[in-house]
Amino acid sequence: MTTRRMGRIAAAGALAGGLLLLAGCSGGSGTATAPPPVQVPPVTGAPTAQSAPTSQPGTAQPTRTEVPSNDGAAAGPQRCTTGELSASLGQGDAGAGSAFFPLIFTNTGSRTCELRGFPGVSYVAGDDGHQVGQAAAMSGERGAQVPIAPGATAVAQLRLANALNFDEATCRPTPVRGLRVYPPGDTASLFVPMDGTGCAGPLTESLLTVQTITAP
Repeated sequence: MTTRRMGRIAAAGALAGGLLLLAGCSGGSGTATAPPPVQVPPVTGAPTAQSAPTSQPGTAQPTRTEVPSNDGAAAGPQRCTTGELSASLGQGDAGAGSAFFPLIFTNTGSRTCELRGFPGVSYVAGDDGHQVGQAAAMSGERGAQVPIAPGATAVAQLRLANALNFDEATCRPTPVRGLRVYPPGDTASLFVPMDGTGCAGPLTESLLTVQTITAP
C-alpha cells in the first residue's frame, strides 16, 4: 500500500470519529433530554385577604377629635330637659297694678340637672292653647347655673300686670287658661293652669315680666 493511500484512510477514520463524537453529544438517538419536573408545593389554606389602605399614599391621616365624656365630675350637671321638670306657681303677692308669683321648676327626674337663664312664658287660651299677647319680657341679668337634685326646685320670679291698667280698646281683654312655659334652652313647653286676663291687642309692652332662674 502506498503512502498516499494510507494517508487517505487515516483522514477518513478521523472524520468518522468526529461524526460519532458529535452524534454522542446530541443524545445519540436524536431526542433532547427533558429537564426534571418542577415540584409545586401543595396549597394548605385559603389565601389571606389584604386590608384596604385607610388613605391614599402621601395623604395625611385625619386627626380624630375626642368627645369629652359627660360622666366626669368636672363636667358638672347637664341641663334639665322639659321631660324631667314640672312647673307651678307659688304663693302670689299683690302690688300696685300687678301680681308677683314665683314660677317653680321641680326636678321630677332621677338625676341632678341644672337650669340657667330666663324661661319663656306666655298666656294661652282656648282649647287649642293659642298664645294671647306677647311673651314675657326678661328683667335683670342672666344668672349662673342652678343645680337641681331629684325632687328639688328652682324658681323664676314672675310679674303679671293687670290688663285693666291698659286702654280697653287697645288691650282687647281676653280670658286666659294658663301659662305656656319653656325651660331655658328647650323647645318643648310645660303648661301651668291659672285663671286670668290677657291682652290680645298689640300693646307696646308685655303684661308678663320674668326674671332669671335662681335657687329657692
